[in-house]
Amino acid sequence: MARITRRAGLGLAAAALAAPALGQQQWPPGPIRFIGIFPPGGGTDILSRLWCQKMSEITGEQFIVENRSGSAGNIGTEAIARSTPDGRTIGLGSVAPLAIGPTLYRKLPFDPTKDFTYIGGLWQLPNLLVVNPEVPARTVPELIALVKASPGKYSYASSGSGTTVHLSGAMFAAQAGLEMIHVPYRGGAPAHIDLIAGRVHMIFDNIPQALQEAKEGKVRALAVTGAKRSPQAPDIPAMAEFLPGFEITSWGSAIAPAGLPAPMVLRMAALTRQALESRDLAARFEENGATPWIAGPEELAAFRAANEAAFAPVIRAAGAQVD
Repeated sequence: MARITRRAGLGLAAAALAAPALGQQQWPPGPIRFIGIFPPGGGTDILSRLWCQKMSEITGEQFIVENRSGSAGNIGTEAIARSTPDGRTIGLGSVAPLAIGPTLYRKLPFDPTKDFTYIGGLWQLPNLLVVNPEVPARTVPELIALVKASPGKYSYASSGSGTTVHLSGAMFAAQAGLEMIHVPYRGGAPAHIDLIAGRVHMIFDNIPQALQEAKEGKVRALAVTGAKRSPQAPDIPAMAEFLPGFEITSWGSAIAPAGLPAPMVLRMAALTRQALESRDLAARFEENGATPWIAGPEELAAFRAANEAAFAPVIRAAGAQVD
C-alpha cells in the first residue's frame, strides 16, 4: 500500500497551519459538492459518505454527495473534470476510470494526467467473489470445474465494464481457462439484486456489500482478490491460493478539476489526512472491508500512473476492450 513520507506529511501539516483563518482563505466557505461516480448503496458510495461525514465534522462545512453514475464511473469522473476549480466541487477518484479506463476504453472523455488535481488517497480494498447459493460449488476449484463442464452457461455480473469488478471476472476466466458471460450493470447495487435473484451466477464485487450479503446467507463467498486474505474475512481464501499471481485491489481517492490553486490543494490534503487518521473513521472503513490509504497529492498522482501501467498488460491479456 502506498504511504505518504514523513517529510511530505510534515510539509502538508505545516502548510495547513501556516496562517490564521487558513480554512476560509484556502477552502471557500459554504457547501462542498462531492461527486460520487457510482450509484447510491454500493461499497464505494458507503465509504465516500463516511469520509464526507468526517470531513464535515472537521471543517464545519457541509459535504453534499451527488451521485453521477454510469459507464464504470466515467460519467461522474468527466463531471469532476468539467467543474470549476474553486474548491467547491470535488469527487471520487477511482481505479476504474483513472487506472483501468485508459487501456480498456478506445477513447475517454477526459485525460487522467491533465484534467484533474489529485488531492489524496482515501481507501484500498480487495474484491470478493460471491456466488448465488444455488450454484453447486463451495470452493474455487469446484467452481472452475463446474464452469469448465458447461462453457458459456455461467455468467458473472459487474458494476460496469472497466471496473475492477469486471476485470476481476475477466482475469479469473482468462487464468482458469473458462468461457463465461459478462453481464455489466450500472453500479453494484442492481447487480446484487439480480445475483440474489439468481439471474446471474456470481460477482467479484468490492468487499463491503458482498461480505455483508455473505454473512446474511444471501450469497456464498469463495475468495478475495487481494494478494492475501482480508483481515475482515480471514476464513475466506485469497484467489492467489488457487491461481498464483492473481491480485486486484480497488482504491478510492479525493480529486478535483485541474487548476486548483496549490495552497488550496495543500489544505485539502492536510484535512483529508486528518480525517483518515481519526480512529472512528478508520474503524468504520475497516467495518466495511477497507483500509485507510494515506497518500499526498504527488504520491497519489504517481501511484495512479504506476497502477495504469500495471493494469495495462492484464487488460490486454484478458482481451478486454470497450468502445
